[in-house]
Formats: sequence, structure tokens, C-alpha cells
Amino acid sequence: MIKALVASIVVCFAALAHAQVTLVHVHGLSYSADGKRLMIPSHFGLAIYENAKWSKAPGPEHDYMGFSGTARYIYSSGHPAPGSGLVNPFGLLRSRDGGKTWDKLALEGESDFHMMTAGWNSNAVYVWNAEPNSRMSASGLYYTLDDGSTWKPASAKELAGDLRAIAVHPDDPGTLAIATSEGLFISRDHGGRFSKLASGATFAPFFDLDGKHIWHAGFAAGKQLLIRIPITGGGRMQLALPPLQQDAVGFLTQNPTAQTEYAIATYQRDVYISTDRARSWKQIARRGQTDLVAPTGSTSGNGLNHQHDKHN
Repeated sequence: MIKALVASIVVCFAALAHAQVTLVHVHGLSYSADGKRLMIPSHFGLAIYENAKWSKAPGPEHDYMGFSGTARYIYSSGHPAPGSGLVNPFGLLRSRDGGKTWDKLALEGESDFHMMTAGWNSNAVYVWNAEPNSRMSASGLYYTLDDGSTWKPASAKELAGDLRAIAVHPDDPGTLAIATSEGLFISRDHGGRFSKLASGATFAPFFDLDGKHIWHAGFAAGKQLLIRIPITGGGRMQLALPPLQQDAVGFLTQNPTAQTEYAIATYQRDVYISTDRARSWKQIARRGQTDLVAPTGSTSGNGLNHQHDKHN
């Protein structure tokens, strides 16, 4: 009887330990296409916020980088989980089932794209490449319109400052924005030439799914700001932010089925949701700490499928 009770307690504690979701890092932020799940890639797999509860997503606990969701897929890069036996780094990955399994698209074993973005409806993928590889002759901005089969360089003329993040228009694969230490820059020719939309250090660029506005975070007079600007310029609107102490917004995303709902994640791993178009915010994670809930399930194996192997 006592042994059975002890065994039961051990199992319960083990289950709680497994269920705990901690955001060791935050490497991206996106809603699922049905708007039901907020997905956050961290150092050990994918965290999910759904129905006001946190859980670990089914699938391998890889270190996903450059994470970007679209209406059909998730694109990512990064590193395999320890002991998985997979080639490091991943290059470009694509998931068709919410992160349970992943297709290897290109540049396996060659590149890890920390800065990457994908168009919500176009699936255009832009990356900032840190060093040359077999498909990219130099570092810099590149894009693919065919899931990594071909890559084109972007000359990025007039772009200035240290890069912080990239965003691409939800519908137009040729329109993208880059946040840097010197401002927010927009290009309408696949990154050939940029013009400045906002000055000063900027973060977390994001094209609203209406395709008409772009958001970004920044600073002014020591105060943190969240700004929405028409992509044609002018008419900038300052929106509310939660109090951030020695922190900054790193990622911003919008719910595709409830478009007044937005989420932000900060560099210090705080996560907030607004359901009233950034007028007020509810905190759902603090310094990476979240609720304890039952896991949604798990799958065995490494969860990776080979696609476009002729390009790797």
C-alpha cells in the first residue's frame, strides 16, 4: 500500500515536471492559422498558449530559430535536440502540421538563420545570412519564393544600422521591412533598395494582416513605444505598451481569425496578449515562467522529413 502510494506520488511529480513550460529563450512568435494557439519557439521545443493554458507542443524539442508562421506552414531554422543524431544546423525547415514534423528544405548542415521571416499568404521567405554557404556566395539579405529551391540576393541599398529583425508583407512577396539600430526601413523591390519610415533604434517590425500598416517598437526620450504606420508613410499612431523594465519588445504578431488580438514577447521573455488592438495587455509569461498544465501529447522520433534533398 505504502509502496504504491509512493510510486503514485513519484509519477505525479514526474508528470508535473514534464508539464512545466519554461521559455528558456524566445526565438519567435506566431499564431496558428486557425487562431487558436499562440506558438513560441524556445531552446527546448515549441511552447503553446491555448485556452488560457500553456503546454508543450507535440514533436521534437529542437532549438528552433528564425521561427515564422504562415497561413499554410511554419518555417524555421536552428539546431537539433541533443542526442537526436540529426545534422546541425538545420538550414531551412518547413512544418505542415503545426510543428509535429518538419521537412528539410535547404542548406542542412550549413546555415542557421536567426533572422528570418515568411509572408503570411505568399510564403516568401527572407533571411539574413551571416556567412557564405553553398547557395549564397556572401553574407547579407537573401530570399526564396519556392521553399528554398532557389535563392536570390538582395542588394539592400540605403539600409543603415545594425539589423534587429525582418518582416515581409502578408501578400506582396516584394515588400519587406527591416528594423535596425538607426530606424525602420521598407523596400518594395525584394530588398533591392530601402527607404526610411522611422528614425532611431527600432525593434519587432510586423506587417498587419490587413496589408496596409506596419508596426514596430522603439524608444523616444527614454520611453518605450509601440507604433503603427501606414506602409505608404505618415499618419503614425502610438499605441499602449505594458510597463517594461530594462526590457524591449522583441516580437509582435496578430491573430489571423480575431484581428483585434495581438501578442508581444520581450527580450526578457515576458509575453502579453491584447484583445483590443493594443489598448490594454494581459501578461501570460513573466521572465519565461508560465503556468503548469497537462501536456498536449508527444510523438516519437525526430519529426524531420527530407524534402528537396537535391538542393542540400
